[in-house]
Amino acid sequence: MLSSVIATMNYDVRISFNTIFESASLGIIVTNEQGKIVLANPFLLQQFGYSEHELIGESVDKLIPSRFHHRHHQHIAGYNEHPKKRPMGLGLDLFGNKKDGSEFPVEVSLGNIEDENGKFTIAFVSDISKRKEAENALIQLNDELETKVHQRTESLSNTVKHLAKVVAETQAKDLELGRANSFLKNIWHHAEPIIFVTDENGIIKMFNPTAEKQLGYKAQEVIDRASPLLFYDPLEIAKRAKEQSHLLKKEVNPDFSVLAAKAVQGLSNESELAFIRKDHSSFLVSLTFNVMRDVTGQINGYLGIAIDISERKKAETDLRMALKRERELSELKSRFVSMASHEFRTPLSTVLTSAFILSQYSQHDDSAKKEKHVQRIVTAVKMLNSILDDFLSVGKIEEGKIQVCNSEFDLEETIRNQMIQLSDILKKGQEITYAHQGEKAVMLDPKLLNHIVTNLISNAIKFSNEGSIIEIKSSNLENILKISITDQGIGISTKDQAHLFERFFRGSNVNHIQGTGLGLHIIRNYAELMNGSVRCESTIGEGTTFEVVFPLQPQE
Repeated sequence: MLSSVIATMNYDVRISFNTIFESASLGIIVTNEQGKIVLANPFLLQQFGYSEHELIGESVDKLIPSRFHHRHHQHIAGYNEHPKKRPMGLGLDLFGNKKDGSEFPVEVSLGNIEDENGKFTIAFVSDISKRKEAENALIQLNDELETKVHQRTESLSNTVKHLAKVVAETQAKDLELGRANSFLKNIWHHAEPIIFVTDENGIIKMFNPTAEKQLGYKAQEVIDRASPLLFYDPLEIAKRAKEQSHLLKKEVNPDFSVLAAKAVQGLSNESELAFIRKDHSSFLVSLTFNVMRDVTGQINGYLGIAIDISERKKAETDLRMALKRERELSELKSRFVSMASHEFRTPLSTVLTSAFILSQYSQHDDSAKKEKHVQRIVTAVKMLNSILDDFLSVGKIEEGKIQVCNSEFDLEETIRNQMIQLSDILKKGQEITYAHQGEKAVMLDPKLLNHIVTNLISNAIKFSNEGSIIEIKSSNLENILKISITDQGIGISTKDQAHLFERFFRGSNVNHIQGTGLGLHIIRNYAELMNGSVRCESTIGEGTTFEVVFPLQPQE
């Protein structure tokens, strides 16, 4: 057993081993080629509920639910054939089997060692039960995703007593000592997390290869020279000093005390934060920072273990965005069904009623009456077509499929043509006036501009009373094009104006007037595609003015 020679190691080696193996806040287990457990640290024993003598020499299958044994053997065979590090959190979903038969989800990081004893596998095991619960809650509630890696630090006193007993019972062997030293060196070099150890004053004394690789510092640059504060943003340290002063109800200075204060009090000291590399780039880690004590209980150092969680955080962000898009799509579908059932009913009823009446007329009946019902059908079909066009436009906007095709055209002529086309929907006594200032020729997308002008004029007609005046003004001065449409209609409240350009939004005073709530949303998007903007001024009961503004390229 490799653990049998720990007692014979020199002092520095024992300190290294104890620091990494005994103080770690995550489970560490070592197995041989036959899958037998060679070493298990106290945290893993506590995780699974076993004592050391119950696991050493047993198959690692003892810690895996029986339904996964076959798959586990296949994975181990493949891993032994092509051994490589596997980062925590990127593998398959795994479960641990406790002594009492209960199961819990775990993340495992693997490393391999080969020396005179043969091949060994090192596994770092993290209990992710709380994170899984958070992820499940996020998926069910569709509103948040909060996951953390929760690691706890167990007291070292029982472990120290046990190791003292092992030391008392173990005989020194030079060959085994060399093998044990080589074995521990491999553990240190293959550990996936960043591991650093400081003395009681916060000066780094140990700095593992993963820390060198991830942070960009050579061990000799920081050992006996620097504090872990080197890896922190000073603003983050200041922020945490305030938070901990409030939590601990005593002054915590913005120095190494920030890292040690909670651990010294025996409180959980784990956090997610950004580490800063030597090249000043940063990455997210899950950090546990624990106190180390000597046999008398005096603090003789601190242990920090940090796991790179950048990819996990990216996955969380992607999941949040996917859930947000899914909620938006669900809301869009729901509103479409609600709107369609309401807005399609009136024109469809008109078509059906007029078609039925036409079917009752004889060939010799009054043609004027027939024409009236034909026109009602045409108007209703145009209304349906307009509603469908709005939905198609929204879909294209959301998918980024609207292409701007600028060409030169006569603005005044375009607006007057729109006035003529919309004259047949004017209410009794309504009148449209129009005046233009400046150059008539403009360089914009005529199709998109036509849609904007048509929609704003038709809205002014729809929401104004009989006998009212609708005033249109346009100007092309100093490379700024402005188009304003003013009505004497029902007006829009200040509260409603804040939501005016949202999809499906309709004012609180227009429920009796037909509409989809999409027109202004489309207008704003079309204007922005042409680098323009839309603003609204309105007073309830007096009327509304919409103004569209476009910057134009100077004429050569």
